[in-house]
This record gives sequence, structure tokens and C-alpha cells, in this order.
Amino acid sequence: MDIKLYNKLKRNIVLDYINTFITNLNMQSSVWVLYLAYCGLSMAETGIVEGIYHATSIIFEIPSGAIADLLGRKRSMVLGRVCIAVSCIIMLFSRSFWYFALGFAIQALGNNFNSGSEEALIYDSLKYIGKEHEYMRIFGRRNVIIEVSQGIATVAGAVLAEYSYFWCYSACLIIALLAAIQVLFITEAPVVENMEGKHKPGWKHMGIMETIRQHFKTSYNIIRSDIRILKIIIYYSVVFASQTLLFFYSQQYYKELGYNKIQIGFILLLAGTGSCIGALFSNRLYKKYDRKIIAAASLLIAFAFVGYGFNNIILSVVLLMAASFSDSLLYPVQSDELNRLIPSGQRATLVSVDSLFFSVSMIIMFPAAGALADIRGMDTVFSSIGIGLIVFVVVILLLNKPEDI
Repeated sequence: MDIKLYNKLKRNIVLDYINTFITNLNMQSSVWVLYLAYCGLSMAETGIVEGIYHATSIIFEIPSGAIADLLGRKRSMVLGRVCIAVSCIIMLFSRSFWYFALGFAIQALGNNFNSGSEEALIYDSLKYIGKEHEYMRIFGRRNVIIEVSQGIATVAGAVLAEYSYFWCYSACLIIALLAAIQVLFITEAPVVENMEGKHKPGWKHMGIMETIRQHFKTSYNIIRSDIRILKIIIYYSVVFASQTLLFFYSQQYYKELGYNKIQIGFILLLAGTGSCIGALFSNRLYKKYDRKIIAAASLLIAFAFVGYGFNNIILSVVLLMAASFSDSLLYPVQSDELNRLIPSGQRATLVSVDSLFFSVSMIIMFPAAGALADIRGMDTVFSSIGIGLIVFVVVILLLNKPEDI
């Protein structure tokens, strides 16, 4: 084994921790719904813009994953950061629905280039140096870093936005550029199957479109050959999309309750604290309670939605923290289960398929929730989603074997 490459790939873990922190300093995360409302968009239009974001993800998710496998995860990550920077510039100067839609679409493209690439690069780095068994522990640490970074960004973004939305989005632009530069120090990880003779090197000489078709065909065949992959992807896509909706639309929910952006930022910071604790204890709780934790965490997210219907500030904040805790608890579990079932050569592509299903869930849920919120208010929206999610979780768990989800 090449010792120099071994040390560089080992260093990737630390560099990825740093990159994860910088990338997730997303100042707009706690205010973007309020910003669109400030610029004159209704909740329905806000939902549609978010739907456009995820429609873009659907169109480019599989191709971007194939490109990551073809051209390298590192290059894909750099392209992603550049797209995020461009979207920040558009958001800074937009004042109409269609410009916001363009900004969200470019942001989605940037996230597509990064989707799966970072996870795949780290997993393959660990696999090359013979430490893939540490993936879930490292992934848990990454989630803690994400939550800490997002917590800082949540409050900082809210404070900046209370003063001026311009400074908030300017900070987002600077951070995106810094993240792009930092990725350049990461070393590309070789695909292990290539070294073992399980994957012929001729794919590098294929055209991009042919490679995309081959990756899509291979991904489809793998999913069809192991129904567990499809079940895992569908189940977690719905649960994670629900939690994402709860977090982002909480901005408008608390605004309707009379709180300002800084107060809302601190409420979302508490949610981030819950996420951080969940990420920290995910591996430990999963080992102790095994798959029972999946049902408990999913139902806790559903009950949080129902609790929002009471319009009680203390209850809603506690439930938001509990739901965020549950979300972070489930995320590394799903990632580890998928990575164990996915071959290294198609890992980035199939993780992108996972993101595609998540996007479909968001396209359905976000615009519908926004339209209903314009008519009936956020409390009704949350209660309705909560009841639907409870039914979904119970039905799925009853109809499947424990090891299938």
C-alpha cells in the first residue's frame, strides 16, 4: 500500500471535519422563509420556489452523482460550492418570484454536485485504509459538527437579518467561496473495487452521457435486486422531508405567534441543540436499542407536528427540539445501512438516488403545505401533516419486517 496516499486519505477525515464546519455556516437557514415573505412572496409561492429547488434536484441528481463517480468526488464538490456562491449573488439582488426560482435552482444544482460525493469520498477513504468500520462513528461526529456550525449560523444569520438581509446573504457568499477553496486540499479517494479487479477501468474512457446511462441502469438493477434499499430510501425520505418542513416553516409559525427574527433564531438554535445531542448519541442508542429506535424517533417527529396545533410556545419549542433530536438520531442509521448495501463504484450515484426520493417528497409536501397555510394558518398545516405521518409510520412498520427498514 502507498504510505503517502494512505496518510493523505487518513488526513481527509480531519479536512472533511473542517470543510463540514465551513459549508454548514449557512446564515440564511433561519430566515429564508421570512426573507421571501419580506420580498412579497406568499406562503404558496414560497412552497413552489422550494418545489422548484427539489425539481431541479430530481433532474440533475442522478447525472451529478454519475459525474462525481466519473470525474471525481473532489471536483464535484468544488463545482457544488461555486454554484452555491452564484445562487447567493442572485438571492442578494432578486425581488421577483422567477429570480428567486432561478437562485433556488442553481443552489439545488450546487447541492446536487455535493450530494453523495462527500459521503462517498470519506467512505472510500476509510475503505482504502481498512477502517470502514469506523464510518458510522465518524459520520456521527460529522453530524455533531454540522449541528454546531448550523447553530452558530442560525443565530448569526438571524442577527444579521434583523439588521439587514443584505449582510446576511453577503456572509453566505463569502462562506461559499471559502468552502470551495478548502475542498482543494482534500485528496481524491480511489474506488476500492477498481483495485480489486471488480470494476474495469475502461469506464473512464466512456462519454458522460453513456456513463450516466450505465450508472442509472446499474443503480436500478441494484435496487431491484435488493428491495431493502428501496424500502429504506422511501421510508426515510418521507420522514426526513417532514422534519425539514417542520424546521423551515417554523420560521413563519413563530412569526405568526409574534416573535422577531432574533427570537426565532434562538428558538431554532435550541432545535439545533437537540440535533447535536441526537447526532452525538446516535451510535450509542442504536447499539443499545437496535431498530426499536427507528420507530420511536419517527413517531416522535410525527407527534411534534400534532403538538404545534396547540399554539403553545413552550410545548412547540420542546417538541421541535425532540423532533430535531430524532432526525439526527435517524440520519447516520440510514446512511450506514445504505452504504453497507451499496457497491463502492456506484456509491455516489445510489446516494444521489436517495436524495432524488427525498426531493420528490419535498416537491409534494412544501407547496401543498404553503398553499394550505395561506388559507388555514400554520397550526392547521402542522396538525394535518402530523396525523398523516403517524399513519404512514405505523402502516410501514406493520407491513414490513424489522430488518427491512
